[in-house]
Amino acid sequence: MRTNPERRQALIDAAIEVLADEGARGLTFRAVDKRAAVPAGTASNYFANRDDLLNQVGSRFYERLQPSEETMAKVTEGPRTRANITELMKDIVARIEAFRTGYLAMLELRLEATRRPELRAVLTERVREDLDFNVRNHLESGQPGDADTVRLLYLALNWLIVDRMTLPDIFSEEQSMHLIETAVDRLVRD
Repeated sequence: MRTNPERRQALIDAAIEVLADEGARGLTFRAVDKRAAVPAGTASNYFANRDDLLNQVGSRFYERLQPSEETMAKVTEGPRTRANITELMKDIVARIEAFRTGYLAMLELRLEATRRPELRAVLTERVREDLDFNVRNHLESGQPGDADTVRLLYLALNWLIVDRMTLPDIFSEEQSMHLIETAVDRLVRD
């Protein structure tokens, strides 16, 4: 296996784009090579097989969605208010919407995980780590609400994001922002 980390990352990013545009059935080494604009056969030098590529795409999605230092400061140093949590939730939705292809690729991976136990294990671990990270940061920061508040916001926002990514005409931008505000208002206890 090749070890050029920049090339590997570019191939994984190309795989995300292929998954978003063509679905899991369209994800081939040839399609990844083409999308990454590298010579044919390059992806096969970096990944043992298609399952290896799928597993690495699952991890890469979360790497690319890491919150900025400014956002993390809003969690740890920002006001302990519903309004701050509302802004943080809007930031999460905005980051995901800005990486639309990544989210669509993740939806494809989740469907693929129903048939691939190894991929299911990778995604389960990664999603659980992300959720635990969010719960831990929320509790340590002293923001209002408890662990279940974070989990319920995760569930509510995920479905809103699915609709925004797949059927964007269901809720307008204004309605989406209102729904985020309402979810925080109803779920976060002072």
